[in-house]
Amino acid sequence: MAPGPDLDLVRRLAAADQGLAVLATTRPDGSVHTSLVNAGVLDHPVTGAPCVGLVARGDARKLAHFRRAGRAAVVFRAGWEWVSVEGPVELIGADDPHEWFPSENLPRLLRDIFRAAGGSHDDWAEYDRVMAAERRTAVLVAPARITGNG
Repeated sequence: MAPGPDLDLVRRLAAADQGLAVLATTRPDGSVHTSLVNAGVLDHPVTGAPCVGLVARGDARKLAHFRRAGRAAVVFRAGWEWVSVEGPVELIGADDPHEWFPSENLPRLLRDIFRAAGGSHDDWAEYDRVMAAERRTAVLVAPARITGNG
């Protein structure tokens, strides 16, 4: 399948289940680390290429796995239909500054990811405060491989 239609399927399945997805990466011993996250499709804030984004707490174990392994898979589903996006991971956050991304734009990026995952908020200033206090990090997965049954 071509990247455009596949990411359209990702968008559709993400919207069908409130952005819920299973995220997988590997631990140092090669075993699989999984967690349930909210994720969605958005344009990469530096390259403009479509990617899957999610937000992780600054103390989340998955961030150490991403830093080491550099890859992840994100699986979205609705009913029996599913799609997996696998590829390299890029982190942007207080503990993961990006050479080409101004740190003062991090609150907007975290909001963009939250909205791409179907989220909304009544008080964006409070949202920004909590994200900063928890040292939240943007996790961007490039769609190197997309598979599914849709």
